[in-house]
Amino acid sequence: MATVKEQLIEHVMKDEASIPRSKVTVVGVGAVGMACAISILTKELTDELALVDVIEDKLKGEMMDLQHGGLFLRTPKIVADKDYSCTANSKLVVVTAGARQQEGESRLNLVQRNVNIFKFIIPNIVKYSPNCIILVVSNPVDILTYVAWKLSGFPRNRVIGSGCNLDSARFRYLMGEKLNLHPSSCHGWVIGEHGDSSVPVWSGVNVAGVSLKNLNPDMGTDKDKENWKAVHKQVVESAYEVIKLKGYTSWAIGMSVADLVETILKNLRKVHPVSTMVQGMHGVKDEVFLSVPCVLSSSGLSDVVKMTLKSDEEEQLRKSADTLWGIQKELKL
Repeated sequence: MATVKEQLIEHVMKDEASIPRSKVTVVGVGAVGMACAISILTKELTDELALVDVIEDKLKGEMMDLQHGGLFLRTPKIVADKDYSCTANSKLVVVTAGARQQEGESRLNLVQRNVNIFKFIIPNIVKYSPNCIILVVSNPVDILTYVAWKLSGFPRNRVIGSGCNLDSARFRYLMGEKLNLHPSSCHGWVIGEHGDSSVPVWSGVNVAGVSLKNLNPDMGTDKDKENWKAVHKQVVESAYEVIKLKGYTSWAIGMSVADLVETILKNLRKVHPVSTMVQGMHGVKDEVFLSVPCVLSSSGLSDVVKMTLKSDEEEQLRKSADTLWGIQKELKL
């Protein structure tokens, strides 16, 4: 007796294992990893999504939860496994896994714990997807992007940190709030470290090509009566505030990562402030990863835009690099 499937469907061609064209893997199914996953799915960017984590029950639950929404998605295949073989043939791998900082723990200790986690993750990614692009989201993102680059042996164009893509988005949102404009009409860049020592490039802030610094030469300084400096202060403090209020940040970083994934998979060649190796730029002497404006394409990070920075902005960037190098040189890779 033929099955319902056999009675219903007549095969025209022999089944062949089809290789996905735009497969994305998300490593880590915590709040950030799942925000990245759902943002990537709703933007319809991938023909296969793989999830990996060490906590098997949560991993399976998240996979099933997403699969049950398959009717509303345009992604035909969602898989998950503790074993990295499910990530094979990924075009892009988003790494969100990592240890959280414990109370009283030094930053260096946290970094070293994450380095040890990356020593397991990165070789497995490389084993199953030797031609992929790695997008690091785990914090501290700049140092861990350096670690991923070192451990993977990939060329620098294929290891990118999410960096200041979100810092710049927060900056533009807050600019828009101050000017009563949509963030997409407010142009401004936050570069350097993703975190406390990030650098707002006040000299480049503009709306419709009109330099705000020309309208207010004191912008970003202590002399500024409008206190624009507070906008960047809010950018730095906003993550801490969100964590204090809800326990973690997730949605904005998920949307920010999906924005980067779209630019890469669709070969859009958009410019994003992401973390890359900046040795030799703006007087930085060490192998440090910091955010600068980069062109992203299907080959990863294809170009860097040479920003014209004021001397104080360059000095802040170098200071950022020195801070990171002080931690990096102590790491055991």
